[in-house]
Amino acid sequence: MPTQVNNFEELTSTQKAAIALVAFGTEVSSLVLKTLNEEDLERLTVEIANLREVPPDLEEKVIKDCHDIFMARQYVSQGGIDFAKNILEKAVGNQRAQDILTRLESSLRTSGFNMLKNIDPQQLVNFIRNEHPQTISLILTQLVPQQAAAVLSELPPELQSEVSLRVATMEKISPEVLKEVESTLETHFQDTAGRDLSVSGGAKTIAEILNIIETSAEKNILQAIEADDADLASEIKNMMFVFDDIILLDDRGVQRLLKEVETKDLAISLKAAADEVKNKIFANVSERVSLLIKEEMEFMGPMRLTDVEASQQRIVETIRRLEEEGQIVIAGRGGKDDIIV
Repeated sequence: MPTQVNNFEELTSTQKAAIALVAFGTEVSSLVLKTLNEEDLERLTVEIANLREVPPDLEEKVIKDCHDIFMARQYVSQGGIDFAKNILEKAVGNQRAQDILTRLESSLRTSGFNMLKNIDPQQLVNFIRNEHPQTISLILTQLVPQQAAAVLSELPPELQSEVSLRVATMEKISPEVLKEVESTLETHFQDTAGRDLSVSGGAKTIAEILNIIETSAEKNILQAIEADDADLASEIKNMMFVFDDIILLDDRGVQRLLKEVETKDLAISLKAAADEVKNKIFANVSERVSLLIKEEMEFMGPMRLTDVEASQQRIVETIRRLEEEGQIVIAGRGGKDDIIV
């Protein structure tokens, strides 16, 4: 069925690729298509065949998006992620730079690791459970957080904490090491080799994994990391729930939170909050309280971002405490024990 697209934000990655290839012409497209595996080739050619009526302004946005990604790749190859981040922020702004790098980092995963996305977590656990913890941690950094969480939760408790600590403290991994691990995976799972760019773990990676792992496993892992490195454990906790994640609380949870938060702290924290967060808060207070908070925010005038972030962090710490006490539930967190029906 022909596909008519008009909104850039609604395009899938495959649709963007199809539009770009059509725009680049048959000669360039044929060179690109030759590099794809059969599954991707079939999916992309079907999308190209069904593509119809792409407005010029939409085509221009897609081409610019491709250009940004290509340039980001070049910057990364020249000086690494930090170098690319600095240049992109100056060129397109902080948020756009972060969006580009987030998408780019996921595309940097080597194809030998990419094939793991189709493997059952239990099968992967059986394969890696006797590997060195450093090898296991490296493999986890190559998985999407949901799959990594499923694998991590199946490992023995003592191995869970050690692997998590290694993920959190992992630096950049050389292409040579990645190739060696990739080769082992390919031999076992019968797949082909791919790219050779370096990747890294870090506190953010393990925070994303722990955000969706079973709650009991998460607590055990954090306790073990805290015993080894309290500062690192604190950094991971701070990344596991950020202020904007308040939208993940249900109305009852927000109302419970507001009983623990001072009005001044709330007003300060909302000065740099997303509209979605503000709406969530104001929807759970009376009209009188909502007016008081807004007047307080206006009365304060301009404030330093560090002061606003400090207030936000105090609220985040309150949320974590309430969750640990079982008084609120964060949507998408924990296992069966936290499901409300």
